[in-house]
Amino acid sequence: MSSARMLVLWDIDHTLVSIDGVGKDIYAEAFRVVTGRSMRRVAAMAGRTDWAITVETLRMHDVEVSEELLESFGAALAEAFVVYEATILERGRVLAGAREVLGVLAGRADVIQSVLTGNMEPLAIGKLTAFELEHLVDFEVGAYGMDHEDRAMLVGLAQERAARKYGESFARHNTVLVGDTPNDVLAGHLGGARVVAVATGSSDVQTLQAAGADLVLEDLTDTAAVVRAVLAAADR
Repeated sequence: MSSARMLVLWDIDHTLVSIDGVGKDIYAEAFRVVTGRSMRRVAAMAGRTDWAITVETLRMHDVEVSEELLESFGAALAEAFVVYEATILERGRVLAGAREVLGVLAGRADVIQSVLTGNMEPLAIGKLTAFELEHLVDFEVGAYGMDHEDRAMLVGLAQERAARKYGESFARHNTVLVGDTPNDVLAGHLGGARVVAVATGSSDVQTLQAAGADLVLEDLTDTAAVVRAVLAAADR
């Protein structure tokens, strides 16, 4: 099967960058602003959307969730990110090899590169901008953590946005998701993408292989090998 271009969708946290636990601090600040209370704990975050994390965290504190409250919490998260931006720069980092791989793929005429992330859009843009990676991806065709609670649904949204902008069709054969958790693998396969998994987060190679990733890499440090893996994952 052939297509002029392929769509490469990157997870952000623990795939491209690490912010060293600041995400929990951002949630705690947003929770305080919205509810007037202290957050005792936050829901599991790895591989999940901000929508799902927010809903579960609020329910864990016996807070009734409404559409209005969800919107308010999203706005508070965006504001809290700004509060913690200096801390993110101080404690966070770009993962080894990520900048180089993004740069090579961004320079290819046969690749459209964006993000598929559990982060809501302002946080996704903020994190990549903080580490000067924003010019390497097309945020307009990405899919984000407040677009839908179910991460798998984000794949189709990104494909639709890319199709509208570029006038081409994107489906499983020419869409590759790169992420670091079994949830990324599941979302990619359920949503209609091939998956390259990287063991740069809390999941090791064996766990990601068991989850069914099409290809699994230790990390992104070998630029040529990562680029080959991403391109090979698509059947164009």
